[in-house]
Amino acid sequence: MNTTPDATDRSGAARIPRPARKIIRFLFENSIFLMTGAVLAMVWANADLPSYERFIHSPLFGRTALGGGSLLHLVNDVFMALFFAMAAKEVWEALLPGGSLSSWKTAATPLMATLGGVFVPAGVFLAGCVLMGEQDGLGRGWAVPCATDIAFSYLVARFVFGPGHSAIAFLLLLAIADDAAGLLILALAYPQQALQPEWLLLSAAAVAVGILLRRKKVHSFWWYLLGPGVISWFAFHQAGIHAALSLVPIIPTMPHSRDDSGMFAEDELKRLDTLSEFAAWWKNPVEMILGLFGLVNAGVVLSNSGNGTWLVLAGLLIGKPLGITLFTALGEKLFGFRRPVGMSWRHVFTMGIVAGIGFTVALFVASAAFPDPGVTQDSVKMGALGSFAAALIAIVAGRLFGIRPVNGAEFDAGSESDAGSESDAGTESGSARVI
Repeated sequence: MNTTPDATDRSGAARIPRPARKIIRFLFENSIFLMTGAVLAMVWANADLPSYERFIHSPLFGRTALGGGSLLHLVNDVFMALFFAMAAKEVWEALLPGGSLSSWKTAATPLMATLGGVFVPAGVFLAGCVLMGEQDGLGRGWAVPCATDIAFSYLVARFVFGPGHSAIAFLLLLAIADDAAGLLILALAYPQQALQPEWLLLSAAAVAVGILLRRKKVHSFWWYLLGPGVISWFAFHQAGIHAALSLVPIIPTMPHSRDDSGMFAEDELKRLDTLSEFAAWWKNPVEMILGLFGLVNAGVVLSNSGNGTWLVLAGLLIGKPLGITLFTALGEKLFGFRRPVGMSWRHVFTMGIVAGIGFTVALFVASAAFPDPGVTQDSVKMGALGSFAAALIAIVAGRLFGIRPVNGAEFDAGSESDAGSESDAGTESGSARVI
């Protein structure tokens, strides 16, 4: 069901006064919970760090064989599995006909830009470690500046470019690919314990169970979460891979539409296939989970800024825009890739600045790279939080470059003289049948 408060909501939300419904919708659609949780954590930690540490680390239900029972463990290892499942859902549907990744010609340029947005920030971070003599201490955090926060970058991009500009789709595709790379980096570079890959056979068995459920036409997503999902979570935990990634291989087993109507499309929430119903049901709870994530991870002491802070900021604020712009140019020169219509180089560079907002995934990677609380972890997290500066820089850059926000009706693809050829995104249509 669709949990977004709406006048047509059969759950009774229609009885909520319209002003209250607008406020609730704004809270859920603009990542307010995440920002609020992060701000509360920072204020709390700087006002009374011992009580904050007790809050996130004290056992809720005792230590178990599956790890600590603290709020921090519950949020990072259990609840965040649902966030990464939602991200995996976007990546999977982008591969379907009509999706952003359905044609290699459509996907090639932003995917090439993604490589620049991963390798160059990591290179800037590691080069800084060498110059500072920190390669043995902070070098482990090389992947922190590789991240792009989908939610916040999307909001900022809409403000800078307007909702109708082709830079929005380019950024979303880049951010999704960026997060897919982030999932892989988390699994391979930051295992929670000594890897025991034989346990992944159990996860493969969970995937097989999910496929069997789909063939038996089991519709409710709860069967997939509480059956294969739980099995896969246990397998990932035992294998030494972050259990938050455990639902990623289960997502493709859920019955889904044969086509994709586009990221953030309203009719996605009205579809009746299992995967769409899963996303519609969990959309708002995941926003609250992100609020908890910000609350238990963003509590860093401001005085603990240091080399880690500046290295992460250099990777995100300098490495991201340079890497994305450079690799987009290389894709065009070496492989004949094309920018979407309406995207000039000023748009590409400004979009690269927007992609420097690392926040959510950067915090998660920081916690994985430096699992022990302390000055090092705090300094790196300060860099992830400080990446919000990319939003202000992007707004200023957009104004200096003369970028005017446009909506769908105003956007004229032929008005940009230095834009690339038109992409064939969205030209492939598909049946909406469920498989």
